[in-house]
Amino acid sequence: MNPVPYRVMTVCTGNICRSPMAESVLRRRFAEAGLDGQVVVDSSGISDEEDGNPVDRRARAVLAEAGYDVPDHRAHRVTVEEIASRDLLLAMTSRHARWLRTQAPDEASAARVAMYRSFDPAAPDVGGPGAVADESALDIADPWYGDRGDFEEALAQVEAAADGIVEHVRRELASRP
Repeated sequence: MNPVPYRVMTVCTGNICRSPMAESVLRRRFAEAGLDGQVVVDSSGISDEEDGNPVDRRARAVLAEAGYDVPDHRAHRVTVEEIASRDLLLAMTSRHARWLRTQAPDEASAARVAMYRSFDPAAPDVGGPGAVADESALDIADPWYGDRGDFEEALAQVEAAADGIVEHVRRELASRP
């Protein structure tokens, strides 16, 4: 009998730039870590404005040039059922995290929301002594209104946190009964 996979969802605004980029990066990193099949990664947005649209062409180009598989993806808004069923919800910004926490059906679901960049060892500390004021210091910049460089910066931020996420999930899997 196969154990239930650990479910990770990346979340941004429209689900066409940052969250599908993070989905692609994490899928590869989990596969490289030997966790393919034990971890399922998908993505969504907090808005339905892009519902049904594919990954943004600029995000697609940056991912492909970096050697990532671009998911066959159609944007959709996250549902309460998805929030409840994911083991880890990775928000691209503090706004996304707040929205997810308010939509969560219970405290346990809300507690599974984390800032994506909180897993980047070089990111600002938002939790301990001397920490910055709030989670917004961990926002992954929205490349939508920018140029290619903004998409490359978003991908670099996503990549910088990916190994920390993989290690977190590895520990979570090891602690399962």
